[in-house]
This record gives sequence, structure tokens and C-alpha cells, in this order.
Amino acid sequence: NVEESDVAALFDAGFIEGGEHARRVGVVDDIPYLKKQQRLTFARIGITDPLSVDDYVAHGGLEGLKQALQTDGDAACEALIESGLRGRGGAAFPAGIKWRTVRGAKAAQKYIVCNADEGDSGTFSDRLVMESDPYVLIEGMIIAGVVTGATVGYIYVRSEYPHSIATLEAAIAKARAAGWLGDSVLGSAAHRFELFVAKGAGAYVCGEETALLESLEGKRGIVRAKPPVPALVGLYGQPTVINNVITLATVPIIFARGAAFYKDFGMGRSRGTLPFQLAGNVKQGGLVELAFGVTLRELLYDYGGGTASGRPARAVQVGGPLGTYLPESQWDIPMDYEAYAAVGAVVGHGGIVVHDDTSNLAELAQYAMHFCALESCGKCTPCRIGSTRGVEVIGRIRNGDTSTRQVQLLRDLCDTMVSGSLCAMGGMTPFPVLSALDHFPEDFGLDNVHDLAPKAAAA
Repeated sequence: NVEESDVAALFDAGFIEGGEHARRVGVVDDIPYLKKQQRLTFARIGITDPLSVDDYVAHGGLEGLKQALQTDGDAACEALIESGLRGRGGAAFPAGIKWRTVRGAKAAQKYIVCNADEGDSGTFSDRLVMESDPYVLIEGMIIAGVVTGATVGYIYVRSEYPHSIATLEAAIAKARAAGWLGDSVLGSAAHRFELFVAKGAGAYVCGEETALLESLEGKRGIVRAKPPVPALVGLYGQPTVINNVITLATVPIIFARGAAFYKDFGMGRSRGTLPFQLAGNVKQGGLVELAFGVTLRELLYDYGGGTASGRPARAVQVGGPLGTYLPESQWDIPMDYEAYAAVGAVVGHGGIVVHDDTSNLAELAQYAMHFCALESCGKCTPCRIGSTRGVEVIGRIRNGDTSTRQVQLLRDLCDTMVSGSLCAMGGMTPFPVLSALDHFPEDFGLDNVHDLAPKAAAA
């Protein structure tokens, strides 16, 4: 890190012209940590001035939008489907199908909404885009508007990101002055688009798309029942595309380079790249953009350098605070939506939190229930009451009541939350709980969680 005391020496060494200095790390693309990545969405970050329109255009910016303006909307949707791009917010729904639905909807007004309410622990990819390459997000949203017929867009940013909000507002003003926004997008009288930034109020549940819409409309952030889906009845009851930051920021390169180029990365039905975010007890945390198919072991050791504590890694949580805890036996599963789903896990937003062998997984499982109890919108009983009861049941088990009755009660409670919750908030809270129970039963005081045998009985 550069300290204030280093500044004078940096100028004396001529660092602006590339002069040598002990703090100099070299050309961005030659930095080892970045050189072996596959940077598509994040290609300009660290290279361009975030608020320079000229810099953005000089490094390939607007090529995707220009192509979209020349492409029939139906063909554009098919190209997006062909690319294999799926929602990067966690649900992994094909982006092109969502766009095609909104395009085909009959309405006087349509909207594009960017979900930038990045509330998952261990995630920071959205913030990096908004603060370091805001124009790629703006371009992606304009393309979405051009293709679907939407004329107004909102970027819903969590209130804890003041620098992101300031950067986006400044970038939008410059984009508007440059003719990207307004009554004629890049001079095309057939397309108009306006873009605004909306600030969230700190509720985790507003990362769920329908709760976000409620908040954006000025209401309390409560989940809506589906159907109807937002693509048909969304913001103010109108057809709405809701995608997260990384999904929309990926769109420009697909239109600029072609669907086949993007589809060439990845595996199976998981195409393209994903920004994996290394956090927790890891020696070198940070963002790693790679094609789907990389393994957790590669990310942890080839990029993360192992644990920061130097102790053996024991469990890795993938997919945010409601993601599954994966034991070492599952670290060689390729990062792929279907491969992870097959073992009851989720790739989610790409957040990876590492825990060493001092972590207590029963304590972490109880925290997951506690987190849900705090953040639940309260609309559905399985989430609102189930999470509260979950904290209590795990507490009893941790305090020594390892009877079959208590453990079975916890499993039944988790089953009810998964099948009965209105949204993924309650539906996914059991993921970290059950994975901890299945793979680390000793932390709950159990010898064999599969037959629910307590230690006392086994002895």
C-alpha cells in the first residue's frame, strides 16, 4: 500500500512515465495475479480512468452498443441466448430468455433495473465494476433498453456503497453529455433511454428482485408472490428486466465480440466467465475472473495462496452467507451451476469465504439461522418463524442435547423452510445448516450424523 510518505519519492522516480520504484508493480496485464486470469468483463479495470469517456471508447467501449443499434431486437435476444449468459446474481436464469419476454410484452412503458444491492458477505465484484469501470454497466443497460424497448433504467445501489453511487452519478452525467442517453441514443432517433441511480436502505432481503421493486417504488421491501414474474408485471406493474451488475456489464462484450466468442469460455450450460471473490481466512484475497470449470482447490491455492493463518483450510462457503459449506472432499468439483447443484451447493454470486481448522461449523450454522431471522422481510411463516426456531434448536444441540429428537427436529425445520418459503431468503438458509450438519457432525457433538447417533450413545 502506498503511504503519504511515499508520494514525493514516487514523483522523484518519475512513476508517471514508468520510472522504477520499490512500490512499482509494473504493467497491469503483467502482474502475475492478473496475468493468468481470463479478464473479459473486468478487462479495463486498473487500466482506464473510470470517469473518462474517451478512455473507455479507446479501449473498446461502445462497440457493443453500436452493434446492438444495428441489430434487430429479436435477433439480439437470440444472440444473447446463444451466448449462454445466465444471471450472475445467483439464480442463473438465462438472460436472453428474460430479455425476450420483456421485448414481447405489450406495454406503453418498460423498465431496465440493475440489482446492485450487493449484500452477500465476501462479495465485492459489483462494487469494483461500479467504481472502476462504470461505463461498461451503463452501456450494458442501454443495450438492454435498445433490445427490449425499455426507455427508463434504474441502478439500485446499496446505501453502504457511497463511492459507487457518486461514481455512477458522475459517469451517467458524462454519458448523457456525450449523447449516450436522452431522446436519441448515440444519435439514433429510434431509440431513447434515461438512466437513474436509486439508493437502497440497507435491507439484505432487497437483493431479492421483487423486494427490490417494492423498495424502488418507495414501499417497504417485502417479497412479492410469483407469478406474475417481473418480466411481465414488474416496476410499477410494467414489464421489467432485472439483472445484476455483472450480468449487465458482460452484455457489451457479447455484442461486440459475438455470442460464439463468449460461449467458447466455460463448460456445460455454464458459459463465459465469473468473477470469483476470495475472502475470509485466505492469504491473498481478491477478485479472480476465470471461465467456469475451475475448481475450488485451484482458486484457494493457485490464486489465494492458502489460508492467511497458515493452518489447514477446513471448509469453504461458496455463494454468500446462505451458501453451502464445502469440505475438502468437494473442492475438486468444477465451478459449474449444474455440478454444484448436484451436491446441494450453489455457485451464487461467486463469493468464496475460507475457514481454517479452528472454525466451529455448528456455530456458523447457528449464525446462518440468526442472520435469516434478522433479515427476513417477515411475509412468510417458514422464513420468519423457522429461522427463529432454528437458532433455538441449534442452540440446544450445541449445549449438549444431541438427542435424535433434536437433530431430526432441525432437519424437519430445514425441509419446511426449503419447500415452504416464499423466496430464496428462507429457502436457502438451510443450505449452510445442513451442509455443516452433514459434513462436520463432530462440531454438533455427533459421531455419525446420518444415523443421528449422539456421542454419549456411541460411547
